[in-house]
Amino acid sequence: MVGQEQRADTTPGGRAVAPVPSGRTGPPGRDGPEQAGRVAPAVRDLRRRTGGGPRGLVFAAGDVVVVSGLPGSGKSTLLRRAAGAYGIDSQDTRERWERRMPRCLPYWSYRPLVRAAHYRGLWRTLRTGAGVVVHDCGTQSWVRALLARAARRRGRTLHLLLLDVAPVVARAGQEERGRAVSGYAFARHRRAVARLVRDAERARLPAGCGSVVLLDREAAAALHRIGFDAAL
Repeated sequence: MVGQEQRADTTPGGRAVAPVPSGRTGPPGRDGPEQAGRVAPAVRDLRRRTGGGPRGLVFAAGDVVVVSGLPGSGKSTLLRRAAGAYGIDSQDTRERWERRMPRCLPYWSYRPLVRAAHYRGLWRTLRTGAGVVVHDCGTQSWVRALLARAARRRGRTLHLLLLDVAPVVARAGQEERGRAVSGYAFARHRRAVARLVRDAERARLPAGCGSVVLLDREAAAALHRIGFDAAL
C-alpha cells in the first residue's frame, strides 16, 4: 500500500504478510533497513512504537486472520473499526441472540446455540474462499487447529493478530462493556495469552500459524484497516 498504510508481514519494512518456511524465522521483527539475503521473521512486533504503528495491515487474499487476546482487550472494537466486511465477531452473534431472548433468561442457558450459530456463519464464509478476520477464542488451540486446517485446504495461511494488554486494562474494558468474565475464566485466558505472547517473543509460532502480529493498545488503536490483497 502507499502512504501511511503498511502491510503487516515478516519483512523488516512491514509491507506484506506471507508464509515463512518452518525453521527459518528470526527474532520478532521491527521496522528497519532490510539486510540482503536475510530471511525475515514470521513475528511482527508492533508494540511500544512511536505513533502506535501502521494504520493498515494487508494479508494475502483468502488468508484467515484470528484476532486474539484477553476478554476486554479491545478485539471487537478493533474488528468493527478496521476489518469491515471481512470481520466475523462472535460478540455480534451473541448480541443478536440477546435481542431475541427474554431478558430474564441467563446467557449461559443458550450459549451453546450462540456458539453453534457463530461457527455455522464462519464455516459458510470460509467455504467461499474469501479472506476473513475472526474474533474468536483464539487462545484455544483446537480453534486455531480447525481454522488452520480450513486455510490449508484452500492453499492459504492462518495468521494470529495478538493483543498484548495488561490484565487490569482488560478488566476495565470488561466493566466498560458491562460483561465481566468470572475470575476462573479470566485466569485461564491470562495463562493462555501469556503463553502465546511469550512464544511469539521467542519467534515460536503457534501450531498451524504462518505468522503472528503483536499489538499493544496503542498499536491496535492506530489500525484503521485490516484487509486482503490478491497481489500478495
